[in-house]
Amino acid sequence: MRRCYVAVAMFLAPAFLAADTAQERLADATSILKEVMATPDKSIPQDLLAKAHCIVIVPGLKQAAFAVGGKYGRGFAVCRRGRSGWGAPGAVRVEGGTFGFQIGASSTDVVMLIMNERGMRRLLEDKFTLGAEATVAAGPIGRSTTAQTDLQLSADILSWSRSKGLFAGIALQGATLRNDLDENQRLYGRKLHNKEILMTNMKAPAAAQQLVATLNRYSRVESKNKPLETRAEDAIKDRNGADRTKTAPKP
Repeated sequence: MRRCYVAVAMFLAPAFLAADTAQERLADATSILKEVMATPDKSIPQDLLAKAHCIVIVPGLKQAAFAVGGKYGRGFAVCRRGRSGWGAPGAVRVEGGTFGFQIGASSTDVVMLIMNERGMRRLLEDKFTLGAEATVAAGPIGRSTTAQTDLQLSADILSWSRSKGLFAGIALQGATLRNDLDENQRLYGRKLHNKEILMTNMKAPAAAQQLVATLNRYSRVESKNKPLETRAEDAIKDRNGADRTKTAPKP
């Protein structure tokens, strides 16, 4: 079975990797967000977006199967800078596989909201598994979150997908989300870890300015009492407790 998995993965790799450029993916991510939010009754609730610590957008997550299934996608994570709006994007990869008797292929746009600092700490790691190391629930759609369940309210991450025009909540269990250092190098000129981008005042590249502007447009609601994100120092400590704050410029 392992040989079969490797063979199929090698067969599918060119289709997965024959993607567009980082700049084009940023443009796609912006278009996805605009299109989703343009229909309030079928969009991500705006109050959820206003409360989110970070957002991850993966345009065209590829899924394919022939006895062995797999998924692969490249996208971007963007986090808040307190009350000053959204910051520069860090590149991410979504990878995962499943086994089973299946055949077919699809391409799906995926949006994830990181709802708390626990989820954000995972996002700042080299990689983590959705559902295992951070709880994931299907996100609600519509104008408000009154229909949220207890599971959604307690989840670290809420996720949605759009395929063939249908936008709906989806729980992405088992997929791995990791830093995409190569893509960051193409955007910023060097292989930056995402915590060096998401937790600092790194300037967004020109290709990302429309995405940042769109996020600011649709998430203007802020708490009057405190910032939406506390950015506690432990949010940028790794599992061993190593303090990363000394290596990143302060906002």
